[in-house]
Amino acid sequence: MIIYLHRKCSTCQIAERFLGKKNIAVTIKDITKEPPSIEELQRMLDFQKGNVTKLLNTSGQLYREMQLSKKLKDMTIPEILLLLSQNGMLVKRPFLLGSDFGLTGFKEEEWTQKL
Repeated sequence: MIIYLHRKCSTCQIAERFLGKKNIAVTIKDITKEPPSIEELQRMLDFQKGNVTKLLNTSGQLYREMQLSKKLKDMTIPEILLLLSQNGMLVKRPFLLGSDFGLTGFKEEEWTQKL
């Protein structure tokens, strides 16, 4: 499993502690330095049943600065995935990708069920 985190994100810190307490081995990547690839984003999108908003950090400063809420309706899925792959701050985090599931954001009950 791979988890993309932003070290300053409190939700990411909670998720990382959760994984540590459960002794779950993951590869940790800094989402700001190494965002998920287009292929990883597409896999996550598939796990989210095509709901692209589940991949977006809609509460983030960059999302607001770029006015993406207005622009997304005119963007194709490949364009959105390319944008996310180029800027990890636009990706909802934590971003946990397993072989047969994907989770964005941290909800302890959901993570417990999947892990």
